[in-house]
Amino acid sequence: MTVTLDRRTDLTLETAKRVAWGGEPVMLSEAARRKIAAARRDFLALIEREDITIYGVNTGYGHQAKKRLTPEERKAQAKAPTHYRATSWGDPLPERVLRGIVFARLANVIEGHAALSPHVAEAVAALLDGGSLPPVPARGQGGAGEILSLSYLFLPLTQSVELAEKDMISLLNGSPAATALVADAALAARSRLELVADVFALAAEAFNAPLGHFAEELEGLWNNPHDAWALDALRSRIGGGHGGDRRPYQAPVSIRIMPRILGEAHRAMSAAETIARQSLAAVSDNPVVFPAGERIGPDEVVSTGGYHNAQAPAAMDALTAAMANLAVIATRVAAKLQDGPVSLLPPFLGYPDSDYLGCLAMAMVGYEEEMRMLAAPTLLPGSESGGFAQDDVASPVFLAWSKQEKAGELLDLTLASLAPVAMRAYEVTGRPVPEALRSIGTEVRQHFPDDGDVAAMGPRCAALAAAFRAEIYKA
Repeated sequence: MTVTLDRRTDLTLETAKRVAWGGEPVMLSEAARRKIAAARRDFLALIEREDITIYGVNTGYGHQAKKRLTPEERKAQAKAPTHYRATSWGDPLPERVLRGIVFARLANVIEGHAALSPHVAEAVAALLDGGSLPPVPARGQGGAGEILSLSYLFLPLTQSVELAEKDMISLLNGSPAATALVADAALAARSRLELVADVFALAAEAFNAPLGHFAEELEGLWNNPHDAWALDALRSRIGGGHGGDRRPYQAPVSIRIMPRILGEAHRAMSAAETIARQSLAAVSDNPVVFPAGERIGPDEVVSTGGYHNAQAPAAMDALTAAMANLAVIATRVAAKLQDGPVSLLPPFLGYPDSDYLGCLAMAMVGYEEEMRMLAAPTLLPGSESGGFAQDDVASPVFLAWSKQEKAGELLDLTLASLAPVAMRAYEVTGRPVPEALRSIGTEVRQHFPDDGDVAAMGPRCAALAAAFRAEIYKA
């Protein structure tokens, strides 16, 4: 399959997933090619005028913005290499994120707002044809925009195609990285919440929690679509339960508030999806060109702050906080399942050595506390970005993505620790796993067999968490 792009609205969360996660190539439609070519012709005529100033085209970059360039100087600047901007290092971004950035780059291009040369536009789309992309560090991204990361990503292309005025700045400016990062976080969050619902439902039924904790009537009383989603997700997985006697009184707080904490995570996910959808179809170039018929004011080209996506870090911070709270619930339930006087189950789930499963909850506390540290707000950096006159505020988007990515890994480990505890509760009581949860129950036992062998539990949990992540990031 190939994703064909005709207009900006074709850049959706669904097509982004197909391209970034699924590896599908991209093709520009004939209509898009005509728009790009027409915008480029108009722009080349525009820059010949003496009465117009266009940042990075007939002026220098950054602190050289006040310098007016001659026609010869602007042509030389257009061809100048950009390798000196590729200065960050450490922890490369996943290939799926790199593909997402290239895909998002086309939002500025497809309707002519970047005035990119047609052959360069085609070269950008061709980067998604299946070849490997240059490694881009996730760390050290303290620039005012995304030039450090985009310089890495597009460096080979800038050295292999003929560049003219504005082509370089159109490749390196804007906020395609922020768009791709928040889209990646939103896509992962939707898949991960399905896993959370599976494990939470497995644990709640293992605890023999009253079914009323997830009653359909609560959806209307709580008056919240996200809590309603969580109630339905848990209730549909548990079904009618094991059919025997239920716990005669309420379960601990950690189980009763499961739907509300899961619902808040769903709200954060939905907000991230909204920001991702808006960003994918947004023009973020600087300067931005108004193609024929779009201009309202007197300026054909304007400098903007579109390259700073302030919504993306906030959305990802909310995901990180939500995942930290989910980990707290998982940790508490893992401990309560083994506390006989609380769970009404055999103490320590029938193991004579209380440490066999008890230490899993200890490890979960470690994951939970690390997530708590990651959940600090990602604010605008307090230091000046580079000290280059105009570039006085850095973008925090890479920091926010890195934190939520790490939090996701830690939550997967936490869930992979709770799941075997829950499965042991079914086995020691002889109660059946609900039909909707048998698949995950089987997966848990494949990686964490309850066979009595003396073996370190950590590697087993790690293998289960890796299996969970493979499902989460499946195209």
